[in-house]
Amino acid sequence: MDVKEVLQAVQYAKARSKKRKFDQSIDLTINFKGIDFKKGDNRIDIDVKLPHTTGKMADVRALLFAKDKEFAKLMKDKVGKVMMDTEVPALKKKEVETLIKEYNVLLAEGPALIVVAKHLGQQLAPRGMMPKLVQNNEGSVKTAMQNVSTFTKITNKKGKFMPVVHITIGKESIKEEHIVENAIEAINKLIESLPNKEGNIKSVYIKTTMGLPTKIGEKYDEEKAEVKKEKKTDVAKVKK
Repeated sequence: MDVKEVLQAVQYAKARSKKRKFDQSIDLTINFKGIDFKKGDNRIDIDVKLPHTTGKMADVRALLFAKDKEFAKLMKDKVGKVMMDTEVPALKKKEVETLIKEYNVLLAEGPALIVVAKHLGQQLAPRGMMPKLVQNNEGSVKTAMQNVSTFTKITNKKGKFMPVVHITIGKESIKEEHIVENAIEAINKLIESLPNKEGNIKSVYIKTTMGLPTKIGEKYDEEKAEVKKEKKTDVAKVKK
């Protein structure tokens, strides 16, 4: 995906959108071709870590490794799961694989992180899933979870079947270059999961929450922010 084309689409999508009283989201719409999505196994369902925040809390499913029992008790209902450091050595490889699939954010207080690194490091480190260090207080965990709001899910498994996915990649207030980098990362990760790679992408659009969709790669008038109409020559009127 060409960076300049994505940037242009972001700029024109914003230009063609009326100003609202709220900070509109910037969304990607990706249409597919050549895939039979009627078959459940072919549908899209992947987690993607974007390089920048989307401006809102994403689907953060956090697993916290703890040593302090009082801290663990405090955080029990604040995160997806709390696991004591004493449980870590007994985990089997399949159990670790299950945890990686169920939780997209791993956190750990200092003493617990040492145990995790020793026993699970070989499985977690190559995937970039080593726990993020937190202090044993609620504020530290809350901040860590907000900082990882770059996670997003790309899926068309939910609701009525459609050969399309929608992805939030930012807000109007976010730097355009960050939105572009989020868009490219999401598209690239999606392409990696497709059987025919780029050949399965029919079209990609960018739009604001209440604005008009802007097709990436389309030509637009910079001043009017409108699609340029290519002039066609009427062959019948050409004098020979």
